[in-house]
Amino acid sequence: MLALETLERLSPQEVERECFGRLCEQVAAEQEVFLPSRPELVGVARRMVLSVLQGWRMHQLLEAGELLTGELMANAVRHTGGRTVGLRLTRRPGWLRVEVRDSSRALPCLIVAEPGNETGYGMLLISTISERWGADLLPRGKGVWFELKVRERAPS
Repeated sequence: MLALETLERLSPQEVERECFGRLCEQVAAEQEVFLPSRPELVGVARRMVLSVLQGWRMHQLLEAGELLTGELMANAVRHTGGRTVGLRLTRRPGWLRVEVRDSSRALPCLIVAEPGNETGYGMLLISTISERWGADLLPRGKGVWFELKVRERAPS
């Protein structure tokens, strides 16, 4: 893993190349990938999640997983002020969990956005589309997550 100072100097494409392999390998190790907290890296996180879900053959979750990951990442970048954001995917029978970790201990909440506003709908979207979501306080910050139900195919 590159030092934070080095990661912060990389372009979004370089960050994606550096972090992608670790995200794909993290399932067994339960490790997270750290990305610099920059708006242009929200798209990188979305592409990484899409790639992992394709590799796991979870095609039915591609759209929801990409969209909701983008919302969690955008919230972490926009509202927390930390230097990094952690991203982890966890797969267990029947479920997929995507978690974004940041250094703030302020918990997310659902707000009622004013009609016509372009922002303020992220957590409502997550609450509506995911099976469940939540936030866990960590020793240094919090993890905000959503879970999607994996519809398993019956054996043929």
